Amino acid sequence: MKNTEFQENEKILSSDFLSVDQITDLLEEPDVDGIQEKMSVFLNFKNLQTCLRDAILLDYYVSGFFWAKGMDFSIDQYSKFMTLLDMLLHNLQTLHMSLEDSIKWLGEVMAEIGPNRSRKNEEPHVFDVKEANAITDYLKISLFQHYRLYEFMFYSTREEIVIGTEQTIEVVKPADYPFPAPLEEGISLDIYSAFIDRSPTPESEQKVPDQEQSPQEPQPETETAEVDPLVGFTIDDVKSALARVTDEVLLNIQKEINEKLQVQEEAFSARIEKLKKA
Repeated sequence: MKNTEFQENEKILSSDFLSVDQITDLLEEPDVDGIQEKMSVFLNFKNLQTCLRDAILLDYYVSGFFWAKGMDFSIDQYSKFMTLLDMLLHNLQTLHMSLEDSIKWLGEVMAEIGPNRSRKNEEPHVFDVKEANAITDYLKISLFQHYRLYEFMFYSTREEIVIGTEQTIEVVKPADYPFPAPLEEGISLDIYSAFIDRSPTPESEQKVPDQEQSPQEPQPETETAEVDPLVGFTIDDVKSALARVTDEVLLNIQKEINEKLQVQEEAFSARIEKLKKA
């Protein structure tokens, strides 16, 4: 039975997750960004910006390789360690191993490739005691501690949510328009038209070409009698008119508020009297 388990574990870790050339190429990168870029090419991850699953898997493998780089593993140790990381995810995704079964499987594999392995031909082991313990501690904080999250990533389906927004864009007024339109919470349209808006009307625009074509023609008495109603008004006059209108509006609002407050006060007084009598 033990020989059978040994053969199965040996067969599982015999296939290299990364080739020797790929591991050598990754070791030439000085930082994590370079390792991540090349690892994404080796694993054929092309949708890292849109696929959350590929981004998580890439982070899993890059973190493991960078940790192994700090352990100063040999090429053979890199190969076995990266294959071990891949097989743990394979067991989780394909075989649906629970956390307990995955830890048990890791113990059996480490017993075969670690220092306790019994070999008749006395070949050197892959990892010594210190390295085997370090690998176990790393897998504890990297995979096993977040095992439920990896299960959710592999087993749970997520719906694609498309979020759209509608925006209303206000077209800018022409450059010859003197003032912007009044706000709803601002002054009324009548006051705006009477004292502020001086945009040219269609009638005055039609009159200007006629005057240019015949400047010497005498104007009728009706046209000469028309005078701009705002002639003689200054900015102070306009401010004064606006102040009067504003005072009237505020006075009406204050009066309405006082009436409402008085009604509420009477209602509260009546309720208090009823409570006192009760």
